[in-house]
Amino acid sequence: MWARRTRILAIGAVLTIGLLATVLLQSPAPTQTVDELMASPSEHLDQEVAVRGEVQDGSIDNSTMTFVLEGSSSTLTIRFTDAMVSNGLDDNRTVYAEGILLYEDGEYIFEANVIKTSCPSKYEEAAEDEE
Repeated sequence: MWARRTRILAIGAVLTIGLLATVLLQSPAPTQTVDELMASPSEHLDQEVAVRGEVQDGSIDNSTMTFVLEGSSSTLTIRFTDAMVSNGLDDNRTVYAEGILLYEDGEYIFEANVIKTSCPSKYEEAAEDEE
């Protein structure tokens, strides 16, 4: 009787430790602004990164599947060839992107696998209510 109970407790403990280790090891990197990321881009090369910024006006190019994300003082080219893109990717929209920072042909490129956009209608309604 004790042997069976001990085995069940041991298996439960191993599964719990495995689950906790998985959660802790796969925790997402904190989101950085374009300016924070580009302050020291070499530290993040070939690593999974989360970045946010505003889509530069007129920079979306559907033929090359790229756009430029800008911060206050820096810009970053985002390539979204294989990315899951939420509806509403447009000029001057705030964007959150997850992916890998690469260095190609003398330029930093962010290879995105997830792109999420903010919902402007929510903010526009709030601005109208304040007026």
